[in-house]
Amino acid sequence: MTTLTQSNVAVLTRWLAQRLVARRLRIGIWLLAVLAATFGIAVSSQVGPMADLLPGTMGVLAIFGAALVCEFVDSSLGMGYGTTLTPLLLLAGFHPLQIVPAVLMSEFATGLFAAVFHHRDGNVDFVNDTHVRRTTLLLSLLSGVGAILAVCVALSLPKTLLTGIISGIVLAMGVIILATTHRRIRYRPANIVALGAVAAFNKGLSGGGYGPLVTSGQVLSGLSPKQAVAVTSLAESVTCLIGLLAYTAARTFFGGGEQDWSLALPLTCGACLSVPMSTLVVRAIPGRVLRIAVGVATCLLALLAFGKLLLV
Repeated sequence: MTTLTQSNVAVLTRWLAQRLVARRLRIGIWLLAVLAATFGIAVSSQVGPMADLLPGTMGVLAIFGAALVCEFVDSSLGMGYGTTLTPLLLLAGFHPLQIVPAVLMSEFATGLFAAVFHHRDGNVDFVNDTHVRRTTLLLSLLSGVGAILAVCVALSLPKTLLTGIISGIVLAMGVIILATTHRRIRYRPANIVALGAVAAFNKGLSGGGYGPLVTSGQVLSGLSPKQAVAVTSLAESVTCLIGLLAYTAARTFFGGGEQDWSLALPLTCGACLSVPMSTLVVRAIPGRVLRIAVGVATCLLALLAFGKLLLV
C-alpha cells in the first residue's frame, strides 16, 4: 500500500512538473510572439499601407494594444471585444466604415483561434459533448437569420429603441445569473434558439452586443460558464464571417468605394495574440467564480449601453 502511494505521488509530481514546464514554454513563446508582432506592426506603420492611413507608430501600437486587452477580456468572459473596442476607435476619430469590417475580420479569426485553444485546454469538448455541439450548431445556423432580420428591421424602427430593448434584456439576464449562482440549471436547447436569434440580430444591427447575450443565455440554459465562453467564441466567429461577407457583397453590388483595411492588421494581430493566455485564465478560474464574473460583466455592459443612450 505504501509503495503504491509513493508511486502515485511520484507520477503526480512528474505530471505537475511537465505541466509547469509546458505552461512556462507557452508563456515564453507568447511573449516572443507579442514582441515580434509589436516590432512588425511598428515597421509597417512607417513603410506599409498603414503609414498614410493611421496616426503614426504610437497610434498604431495603441490600437494593437487595445485589441489585445479587449480580446483578452472577451476570450476570458465571452464578451466585451466589439462592445468596448468600437467606441474607443470612434472616440479616436476613425470612421465606422473603417472600424466595422476590420472588427468583424479580427473577431472571425480570433473566434476560431480561441475555440481551438479552449478545446485544447479542456474548457470545452466540441467533439464528444452533445450539448456543446448542438448549442454551437444552433447559434451558428441562426447567425445568418439574425443578420437578415437586422437589415429589415433597421429600415423600419429607430436604432435607439432597439438598443434600449436589447440592453434591457442583457441587464435582466445578468441579474438572473447573479441571483441563481448557487443553482444548477438544466440544459434547455429551446432557450438557445430564441437567444441565438436575438443575439445575431443585435450583432447584425449594431456590430456589438453578441457576447453578453449569448454567453449569459447559455449559462441560463444550463451550460457551464467555461463551455459558454468557448461556444460563444466559435459561434461569434461564424456570425462575423457572415457579416463580413454580407458587408463585402453590399459594397461590391451597391457601390461605396474601395474598402479601407488599414485597421485590420493591428486589430487581428492584437486580438489573436490574447487567446493563448485568456484560455489558460478560463481553465484556472473555478466555475462559480467565472459565473459571477459573467453576470457582473453582463450587467456592466448593459449599463454602459444604457449610458450611451442617455448621452446621445
